[in-house]
Amino acid sequence: MEKFNAKFVSQKISKTRWRPLPPASLQLPDVFATGSWDNEENKVSIWCIGDFGNLNTDGDYESDHQLLCDIKHSGDVMDLQFLDQERIVTASSSGSVTIFRHQNIQTLSVSQRWEQAHYHSGPDIPSCGSAPCTGIVCNNPEIVSVGEDGRINLFRADSKKILRTIDNADSSTLHAVTFLRTTEIMTVNSIGQLKMWDFRQQGNEPSQIFFLTGERVPLYCVDRHPNQQHIVATGGQDGMLSIWDVRQGSMPVSLLEAHDAEMWEVHFHPSNPDHLFTCSEDGSLWHWSASSDMAEKPSFLQLAGGRNTTLSHSTLGQSNINQSLMSPWLSSDPAKGRMEITSLLPSQTLSVNSLDILGQCLVCGTDAEAIHVTRQLFA
Repeated sequence: MEKFNAKFVSQKISKTRWRPLPPASLQLPDVFATGSWDNEENKVSIWCIGDFGNLNTDGDYESDHQLLCDIKHSGDVMDLQFLDQERIVTASSSGSVTIFRHQNIQTLSVSQRWEQAHYHSGPDIPSCGSAPCTGIVCNNPEIVSVGEDGRINLFRADSKKILRTIDNADSSTLHAVTFLRTTEIMTVNSIGQLKMWDFRQQGNEPSQIFFLTGERVPLYCVDRHPNQQHIVATGGQDGMLSIWDVRQGSMPVSLLEAHDAEMWEVHFHPSNPDHLFTCSEDGSLWHWSASSDMAEKPSFLQLAGGRNTTLSHSTLGQSNINQSLMSPWLSSDPAKGRMEITSLLPSQTLSVNSLDILGQCLVCGTDAEAIHVTRQLFA
């Protein structure tokens, strides 16, 4: 099992995110941010790992992550994303979206705030009753937020005005959002729908709707494959992992039994996307490996003439064959002998709310008021 370092921080952690590395950097990630929830005073905090990762003779880590700075956050931190190396964007249960700047790493300050970007309105609701902002996604300088009010907002970091609002994007709660392409986003909602939106279109209608059949199970998280934008993963109330191909059909390609309770986050590994990570209310953190040695499993590639052909990883980029044929996530039955699932944390009862991966490093935060970090993910 991967070596994790746990630090108890006296606050329930709702979100954890690595600070992005400079382009072409070879160093390991060493700074991450966290947000808290359900505390008397919630905070956004910046942490540094220092020389963590060195093992002593007993096999234990010599040092843990240290708090660099923090700042009070109005409301629960519902989501948190780095806009760039110096700016962090948060979504609040108060309905606001805030950009924090940490220029010299020792201080955090508010750079920009859109108050009540999300709010309930209607004949039976007091004017501008705030609604929680449930999710954000950043593609610098653009920021997109979604909320309990079913509203989608598009911001620019350098503008105090909201660039665009889709007011009645959804009649139910929108729980999460991700960019599919530069002008397209995907949202998930509380009635099991995955919707695609194109900001080039002026209307308030999604360009495509996908859905789970049967019971309308709320979806809580969504992530897009970093190299193949048509592959999307979602998780929700029933703990199932759903894999979608947004080019075809309106239903998931695969439904995989996963956690015993709500799945709060799903993330493809950004540079090794045959690996995927999920965390859950049931206290578990899972590593899904679908790579299963594609070079040894030629059945993924049925080429002309019926021949099975094996391509090594080094030749994949040179091949003109449709890359999706090589994605294990889109195989007819990825669960059948092609999926390895590893539980990364010791059994625990309280929720693992958030995780983030960068290179060999993973960080996660829990309701047990702990932050867990490893820098040896594939060791």
